[in-house]
Amino acid sequence: ILISTQHDPSVSNEEITSVLTEKVIKKVVPADMLEDTKIIINPSGKFDVGGPAADAGLTGRKIIVDTYGGWCPHGGGAFSGKDASKVDRSAAYYGRYVAKSIVANGLAHRCLIQVSYAIGLADPLSIHVDTYGSHKEGMTDDDIVEIIKKNFNFRPGAIIQ
Repeated sequence: ILISTQHDPSVSNEEITSVLTEKVIKKVVPADMLEDTKIIINPSGKFDVGGPAADAGLTGRKIIVDTYGGWCPHGGGAFSGKDASKVDRSAAYYGRYVAKSIVANGLAHRCLIQVSYAIGLADPLSIHVDTYGSHKEGMTDDDIVEIIKKNFNFRPGAIIQ
């Protein structure tokens, strides 16, 4: 479970974690599902500046045209107006590179890669693959995820290099 939430500067991250865990997470997620669940709250630390004061500018132009024209699911992150340190841009390009590599190496005929990140954490929280059933005989999409994890580095710094 990942929650990033803006807060008053006088409230500590520990207090935010405690309140959100008790009043939100434990009210929504059944107790038996929490035993093996990793909970990450505000992984980058303080989040006391947000909204237009923190994120204003000319981003988000033509996000579907910049990607696949509706052919492929899109998370909504734009490329324009962002430098390579923003995973909305760099990880999208890298994900396409990795998917093309999976197809080029005969592991599948089609490949969609979904990667999720949390601000402040370099490693992705998850990598998911959907080959639409086109994976090589004897393999599964999960096998391809393991191949990806062993051969490709999705940390933003590594992508930029």
